Amino acid sequence: MTAAAGLPRTVLRLHRTAGIVWLVFVLGAVAWLVWLNEVTADSARAAVNSCPSNTGICEAVWASLDYSGPTGWISTLVYYSFWAVAAWAGGSLIGRELESGTAQLAWTQGVTPTRWLAVKLAVPALVIVLSGAIFVPVYRWAWSANRDLMGDDWTFPDVFAAHGPAVVAYGLCALAVGTLTGLLLRRSLPALGVTVAVMVLLNQVLERYREDFWPTVPLASAGRSEGPDNWWQTGDGRYHPPSHFWPMHLIETGILLAVTAAATAAAFRLLRRRTR
Repeated sequence: MTAAAGLPRTVLRLHRTAGIVWLVFVLGAVAWLVWLNEVTADSARAAVNSCPSNTGICEAVWASLDYSGPTGWISTLVYYSFWAVAAWAGGSLIGRELESGTAQLAWTQGVTPTRWLAVKLAVPALVIVLSGAIFVPVYRWAWSANRDLMGDDWTFPDVFAAHGPAVVAYGLCALAVGTLTGLLLRRSLPALGVTVAVMVLLNQVLERYREDFWPTVPLASAGRSEGPDNWWQTGDGRYHPPSHFWPMHLIETGILLAVTAAATAAAFRLLRRRTR
């Protein structure tokens, strides 16, 4: 077997620990969501129903402790997992191999730099996409199943992202940005720090301008199936109904994928220029 043919297996072997940790994290989140909905939800609702009438605090406490709180933490952890992907991509996947000379050694064994980078990106990208394909449908089901026990809505940043492909796009973007940063700096710790900082900044910008991704409408336009309690009020007093979720979500996903494509193209161009 040539070095080039065995490269994907080598990448999997080198980063199997990170892959196992990621797999356990995603499957653990999915299993927890299933447990919350199939086991915890009934006991939480029974506790809420046992509260004396007109004691909203009692109901809120039980729902938060037993069901709403854990469900919210799951979406938050998965949403911000792009921090971990960014740190790993910049610090371990690329930065450390360039710093230690492992990448340069591979290039002398019949593996071209372009193929090396392509496999380095393809393997974790596939894992991220497959993980998202498992998590997102389960989360959408779990989030919708017991809305009476939840204290959030679709406008929360983590809920907004975890409801569709944006949560996957964040991971892919972190991977691409981390790769480019690792190639630029060639040092694991600086690449780790810079990559995380860039992704945090990008995330904050997108959250800040998310409400501007789609035209707002007057509250008077609320339909019977979209009561005003579920509408997103913007700073200027106008509103986004729940039907705006998908246009806004897909726009954010498109922005993230555009950054991903740009960072990936820049990484390949930089690598070719440095290895001529």
